[in-house]
Amino acid sequence: MGRAYEVRKASIQKNGAIKAKLYSTAAKEVYLAAKGNPELETNVVLRRVVDKYKHQAVPMDIINRAIDKAKGNDGTDYMEMTYEGFGPGQSTFIITTLTDNVNRTVAYVREVFNKIHKSLGVTNSVSYNYDFESLIGFEGNDGDDVMLALLDEGIEIIDLENEDGEILITAKPSDVSVIKDCLEKMKPGIQYTIDETGWYAKEKVKLEGEDLEKFKMALDKFENIDDVTNVYNNVDLGE
Repeated sequence: MGRAYEVRKASIQKNGAIKAKLYSTAAKEVYLAAKGNPELETNVVLRRVVDKYKHQAVPMDIINRAIDKAKGNDGTDYMEMTYEGFGPGQSTFIITTLTDNVNRTVAYVREVFNKIHKSLGVTNSVSYNYDFESLIGFEGNDGDDVMLALLDEGIEIIDLENEDGEILITAKPSDVSVIKDCLEKMKPGIQYTIDETGWYAKEKVKLEGEDLEKFKMALDKFENIDDVTNVYNNVDLGE
């Protein structure tokens, strides 16, 4: 199983877990995408964000409220911030956030590192050991045709897997828009089974004993911070 399977499994686990966190993140991302142009018909980015969260069963009421909030120009301004840090043993973390108060968010993140007697790192202190990639998945068995269609458009991808009736494309985040344009032209009405962009460790490490306990505690605390959207790490939990 490749990277695509790993990301797909993580996504399924995440989407089936804490609904309140998913809804909060969805509302913020929809708001960001709608700001400046809240019309689904003309804002392609907004339409794709909405489609992504509709697929994850986020209620339309939450999505519509976020769009209405963007129309109101209420002065809220969310920022995407990424933090890197060191965990117990050889573990590392990359934490992505969406916040309207950077000082509050970094204080919460730093507090978790302090609790495990580890430190928040500087930019690229950890991320050089990760790949920043996007994964696009959809139902189908015509992986070869999809690959040829992308090549005909001059689009390069990192990997394409076709298994169990699902096609999974790994690509550079900067290429996602043109890939989706090509797929939507090739397959009108396409529904994405996964639409993820994140940091994925190049190599995994194993933890045991107290290191493992501290790692799991930190992971839980990071995921319970409202402003945190994703927590990436390099630990093989064997789950």
